[in-house]
Amino acid sequence: MKTQDYIDREKTYLANNYHPLPVILKKGKGCWVWDIEGNKYLDFLSAYSAVSAGHLNKRIQKALIRQLKTLGVPSRAFHTDQLGAFAEKLCLLTQMDKMCPMNTGAEAVETAIKAARRWGYRYKNIPKNKAKILVSAGNFHGRTTTIVGFSSEDLYRQDFGPFDGGFKSIPYGDIDALERAITPDVCAYITEPMQGESGIIIPPKGWLKTVQEICKKNNVLLILDEVQTGMGRTGKDFAFQHEIDRPDGLILGKALGGGVYPVSAFLAHNELMSVFEPGSHGSTFGGNPIAAAIGLKSLDILKDEKLSERSAELGNYLKNEIKAINSPYITDIRGAGLWIGIDIDPKKTTAREICSQLQHKGILCKETHEVTVRIAPPLTISKKEIDWALEQLKSILI
Repeated sequence: MKTQDYIDREKTYLANNYHPLPVILKKGKGCWVWDIEGNKYLDFLSAYSAVSAGHLNKRIQKALIRQLKTLGVPSRAFHTDQLGAFAEKLCLLTQMDKMCPMNTGAEAVETAIKAARRWGYRYKNIPKNKAKILVSAGNFHGRTTTIVGFSSEDLYRQDFGPFDGGFKSIPYGDIDALERAITPDVCAYITEPMQGESGIIIPPKGWLKTVQEICKKNNVLLILDEVQTGMGRTGKDFAFQHEIDRPDGLILGKALGGGVYPVSAFLAHNELMSVFEPGSHGSTFGGNPIAAAIGLKSLDILKDEKLSERSAELGNYLKNEIKAINSPYITDIRGAGLWIGIDIDPKKTTAREICSQLQHKGILCKETHEVTVRIAPPLTISKKEIDWALEQLKSILI
């Protein structure tokens, strides 16, 4: 079969809910992937930060295979030897008290929503069914009906209603808007510390610190979605560490699964997590021994291989070198660590076209909202590989 044959088969049998580049990947190793025709590409997307430790990381592979030989999925009806160790390591690293294991980022967000509402009723004495949660405009927290119900992107919401309500959107990075939106019925503010799907949007310096102060003053939970920004992506283990000690709740996923398995978690302080009792929430696969073993190894790799430090150093270098290109096609460059957004002048070309040209140069990345090229390579990337990528970028951007 040729490339178009694979594409045609997918068009025949798959829902048309993605718009991938016309490449059929077959193999991956480290920061590189290969297609069925033998072409080699540098992965500059890393599955939206899920493959931070590189494709088929040997340590992740060994952890997965070792666990597969002993125990798979017994459900949370029984204790296992892996889950407690995973929970302990993750809580100690994040400085949170407890965690609730889930599978996907969206599931962890839903868990946070349930916890926040229950806390509002049980600890803040909000009248029954009146709890409100503040969210940021331009947010992306997943695809469930509850989550798209508070998205500000019309495409994500169109014809999926009715939505359950209970959310109020405020401008991202706007302190005054946050203060105006808080009422006695607000139980939480759920936000990304830096926005990914919106195009790598970095808030003003000091914003998160002030947000935490406002939330504490008003007895409002601060819950951060770090599904994309966590695990070293922004140059810190977690993006909140750029400004604050810890939030009230933390949502993690993607890179927690080592690029091979869906692993997510909602973490919180003791009071917030105390709203759950047996039967109130759960997941058959959440926290299974395979997920826990992979999660443990992902945390080991994050620290042992200094991925956060690498992200900070190499990300700063990459961003500055892209700025130095001084391309007529670029209108803005921003980012944190190895997480960079490049805005393309729509009068000259499109972000999709830039990604298409990069594919032909041996680099795979993806456009966001038509005008932004998102760059997020595995955190294991070398300076030599970055320098090679810069040469390819220069060849199409100058």
